[in-house]
Amino acid sequence: MWRSLRDELHPGGFELVTVGLDTLGDAGCRAFIEAARPTHPSLIDRHHVLAELFGVINIPSSVWIDENGVIVRPAEAAPAPPQPTSGPRLALPADAPQRFVEIMAEAAKIRRDTEAYHSALRDWVARGAASRFALSPDQVIERSRPRDADKARGHAHFQLASQLETDGHHDAAVRHFREAHRLVPDSWTFRRQAWSLEKVGSDALARFWQGPDPKSPDAWPYDGDWLTDVRKVGAENYTEPWRP
Repeated sequence: MWRSLRDELHPGGFELVTVGLDTLGDAGCRAFIEAARPTHPSLIDRHHVLAELFGVINIPSSVWIDENGVIVRPAEAAPAPPQPTSGPRLALPADAPQRFVEIMAEAAKIRRDTEAYHSALRDWVARGAASRFALSPDQVIERSRPRDADKARGHAHFQLASQLETDGHHDAAVRHFREAHRLVPDSWTFRRQAWSLEKVGSDALARFWQGPDPKSPDAWPYDGDWLTDVRKVGAENYTEPWRP
């Protein structure tokens, strides 16, 4: 989907750079990137440095940067382009675990301002600085997320946890992931990353399960999980509303 959008807008001077925030690196999202066969730069950020620098708290998010390297829209929810109306569509198998059925039901309720967002993006590509969707520096600062000392420490804990996980020290990593969650409670990327690293069944299953194993729920090391936390805040509040 993103490749099609990039190829459509590229002749107008637009370039898309996608970044996978994934502590597992090549063992994580690389297979999905290669399956998509992108024609644009596609990177993997093992320590979520992009989230720290640009204030990303959920995915998918985007940052608009003009040809002079100036941010004209800070991090905001970026819904994927609409899927084709024809052709095969992803569907859960009949024997899918009940948790996946419930996750998909909640995901279907998540707000997506797809048409408005992509209309604005096309307007910016066509009109550049003259687009009403290109914000002034003061507006960009006003919409950016300030970082206090707690958030700075939270990002440090997360990066340390990511390195510990990479080095095979999972239990130690969990302690720092938990502290990152406490200090940066609005970051879904921090929570989802940690949850996806817990082993539940096969490795492939664990990436998307993001919650306690029904066979041993007391072994879950985190205070929340995807399904519980989304229901707590309401799926309609999972992403921030897009503002023109």
